[in-house]
This record gives sequence, C-alpha cells and structure tokens, in this order.
Amino acid sequence: MFAYAQESRYIIKDPRTPRRKTPVGLIREKSNVILRQLLRTRRPFIAEFTDAKGNEIFTVRRPFRWINSSIYAEVDGKEVGVVHSRWHLWRRNYDLYLGNRQFAVVENPGFWSWSFTLLDEDDNLVAIIDRKIRGVGLELFTGAAQYEVWFGDAGKGTDKGFCLAKDMDNDLRVFLPLDLPERAVALALAVSLDHDCFSRRLGWVLRLLGA
Repeated sequence: MFAYAQESRYIIKDPRTPRRKTPVGLIREKSNVILRQLLRTRRPFIAEFTDAKGNEIFTVRRPFRWINSSIYAEVDGKEVGVVHSRWHLWRRNYDLYLGNRQFAVVENPGFWSWSFTLLDEDDNLVAIIDRKIRGVGLELFTGAAQYEVWFGDAGKGTDKGFCLAKDMDNDLRVFLPLDLPERAVALALAVSLDHDCFSRRLGWVLRLLGA
C-alpha cells in the first residue's frame, strides 16, 4: 500500500523553554506534488528554516537522488555548506562540509542505531542527532517523528567515537562548539536523515517483524 506523500513539516523547540512547549522555529518543505508521489524519499525539495514569526533564517536544498544523497544549506540563495551521504552496505555514513572544508563526519553503525554522532577530523565529538521513539501507535500508523539535536558547550569533551544522547545527562560537552554556519549544515543533516533512514513507513517493517 502507498500512502499519499505530503510535504514535510517540522516544529523546532528549545529544551530550555518551560516544558518545551513554545515553538522557536519551523521547517517547511516545498516540493512538487506529482514528484512526491512518484519519487517518494528520492524526491527533490527545498525546505525553509524560519523563526517563530515566519522570518526565513536559511534554506536547505536536496536534489533528486538515486543512491547517495546530498543536501545543501543556503543563506540568501548562497550555498554555505553541504552534506553528502557515503554508501555502505549497512552503515549510514555522512560527510559534512563548510565550503570546501570538511568539518565533521558521521559513521553510524546502522541497523537499529538511531543516534548519529558528529566527529571532527581529530575524532572529537561536536554534536549528536538522536531520533526518539514516540510510542508504538505513532510509529506504526503515522509519519510523525521527533529528533533531538545536541550541539553542546565547550568543555573537556568526550573521546567516545559513538555514544547516545541519553548518556550525556543533558550536559553535552564538546571540544570545540560548532559555529552558526556549521550548525546550519548539521540541521540540514537532520532533515536528510529523516528522508534517508526514517521515512519508509517504519510501521510496516515492525509489523512484518511481528512487533
């Protein structure tokens, strides 16, 4: 069965706000309705990142992909960075660039690992993107998803090549915090992960496995 593919929408919330209820930003996909149905997760699209008042901060552009995906972060129509996926039989690998400089890499072990650690060229942890499980009902019957993006504060950091956000006790320390353009590219990665890894109706897979 094929569900009608809608444009993706995301609400951005700040964990420091009371009960995380107040949205601080939105992400809105813009894509062709016919291509969405035909190409599904391989479709090309543009997504706007806006603040809570609707003012555009930056956009991401994801072209059509066949195997490996790319997503570009742009400010005022000018490209500032890009994320390229790197094919592996089971790992989910991504390279993050700011201009021509690679500033981070993701080498997720794959399978049921839903935490993606961003490491710099010296294997220092710089950020974590964590896909949260929101309950059996939401996972089985909807396309709703929740992601936590951890940028962390400057500190001693961690030498873990792979770790989970829940291990950080709400206090992620990194060797050197990402600057704003690098964070924009990391957020572009989060959008790409949603389409590459988690938009194929996970619920049908769980049901086939007898969950």
